[in-house]
Amino acid sequence: MSHILGIKFRDHGQVYYFDSGPFVVALGDDVLVQTEQGLGMGRVFVVRDTPPEAADGQEIKPIFRLPTQEDVDARRENDQLGRDAHAWCRKCIETRNLEMKLVDVEVLHDRSKIVFYFTAPGRVDFRELVKDLVKAYHTRIELRQIGVRHETQMLGAIGNCGQICCCRRFMRKFAPVTIKMAKEQNLFLNPTKISGICGRLLCCLSFEQENYEQFQRKCPRVGKKFSTGFGMAKVLRTNLFRETVTVLDEAGDERELTVEEWTQAVEARPAVIEGVGEAPAAPRPDAPRPEGARSEGPRPEAPRADAARSDSARPDGPRSDSRGEPRRSDGQPGERRGSGRDQGREQGRDADRKRSPA
Repeated sequence: MSHILGIKFRDHGQVYYFDSGPFVVALGDDVLVQTEQGLGMGRVFVVRDTPPEAADGQEIKPIFRLPTQEDVDARRENDQLGRDAHAWCRKCIETRNLEMKLVDVEVLHDRSKIVFYFTAPGRVDFRELVKDLVKAYHTRIELRQIGVRHETQMLGAIGNCGQICCCRRFMRKFAPVTIKMAKEQNLFLNPTKISGICGRLLCCLSFEQENYEQFQRKCPRVGKKFSTGFGMAKVLRTNLFRETVTVLDEAGDERELTVEEWTQAVEARPAVIEGVGEAPAAPRPDAPRPEGARSEGPRPEAPRADAARSDSARPDGPRSDSRGEPRRSDGQPGERRGSGRDQGREQGRDADRKRSPA
């Protein structure tokens, strides 16, 4: 009966699944498999009867064969070649004054290619470096730039918790981590406390994030006030591990309740005093109305403006009294429009008559 084998080509590498085929393979054995880059030698880390969910939809190929003594000797020689290539490449980097840091070197089983892993703050022109390496080893050379997280994964380190870094021990893919996760988990936002050896946010912040999100859905929001069976209470904090809610009652005492006790104590529709998105409670019908309060009843309909306007008056004409005389804004009778102009004309005609000869 064949089994599904989880194989890793490097201790910190990803797990690839193959079928054991007719071979009898145990945990920890070395096998030869055919990869996209050529023949590779890996070690069995997982033995399963059925394919895992991670390999769903992927073609699981059989292993090529079991290694011989020559394959074991070739692997030992490749490891030594990788160490020598690492030292030579570092020397070339220093000679050419390139702004890059060499992390690791991988030699394929058949020596068809050597891969150099490095980190750099930006783009690096390493064309001359590749020529030096090709001239020294007479094979295909690949320089692959990686990030600081992959660097820590390859080299290994001890985290702030005193354990081997998760990326080195069991993580194969990096999940996105945000500062919002640290806030939702009520962590002190100290960069030295929430950052790993690589200088990025701790990968373990994403491990329990789903549990925190589920717990927050059952708990009230911190800072709000609710009407409960023992009076008004303000939510101070919540505790995921104990599954409790700590509130401040009207007497100024703190009470720690479980989520179930809080659900029973709070009313069906809490009256939120401090918060956003809640409408204020309606006043009771029998409650006394304070002086100066506006009535909530229907307002009387205001008289229409066009009803008070005279039918004979123009909409944009001047206001006039009952005698038809225009009035000023202070209520006094005003002059008709154009009266000053007519008087000026009469005075001009009188002056012309006096100057004309008899």
